[in-house]
Amino acid sequence: MKKQNLVVLDIDDTLTSSEKKHTDSLLYAMRKFGITEVDTDWRNYTNATDSYIFKVNYEKTFNKEFSFDLIEEFEEIMTSHFLTYKNSEEVLGARNMVNHFLEDTNYAVCFATGSLLKPALLKLTQAEIKHYPEIIQVSNSTLTREEIVASAIQKAKNYFEVDGFKHIISFGDGLWDATTAENLGIHFVGVNTRNIEDFKKQGVQYHINTWNDFDLDKVEKIFNIK
Repeated sequence: MKKQNLVVLDIDDTLTSSEKKHTDSLLYAMRKFGITEVDTDWRNYTNATDSYIFKVNYEKTFNKEFSFDLIEEFEEIMTSHFLTYKNSEEVLGARNMVNHFLEDTNYAVCFATGSLLKPALLKLTQAEIKHYPEIIQVSNSTLTREEIVASAIQKAKNYFEVDGFKHIISFGDGLWDATTAENLGIHFVGVNTRNIEDFKKQGVQYHINTWNDFDLDKVEKIFNIK
């Protein structure tokens, strides 16, 4: 089936129940680097990505410029700690919904996450969510959510062999996901009611608690997708 539209999927607490252990693994890796004083309210960061949070705290701690050359070791430490937890589970209904998009609809799928690559792949694999590395964009070599989502969209164009998509819907659990979608001029659906007040302030028109609540027909009416 030719894919005319696209869904852009965040991972942590959007597809997999993994935000808490991801955060713990991120903080663990920073401690291993000697970074102990970290503001954990991610809303206070210009970009809520692993690389940017690492960069800000590295430069604040050591008073010297961050280098992406540090990411490989940081990612290994973070991933090893993540593996000490039990396997990530899907957000209810996520596995079936991703399969539905890919197999039964005219929506292509890509993944855009502020996570580093190895933890991101690990979560999707553990939760048995269908994915392809070619359509996943992470923060290993970039800092901003906008760059990540824009790159994921381009990867989807290449993978599904289309020049563009008529409509793009981004799904995420955080305020930064909604803000990124607004900045890029694409539709947004909120996932997980934990941040419902942020969604309301942002003017998000539709949100779900789990994927079992998702109604594609309703979303298409809201966003005038035909």
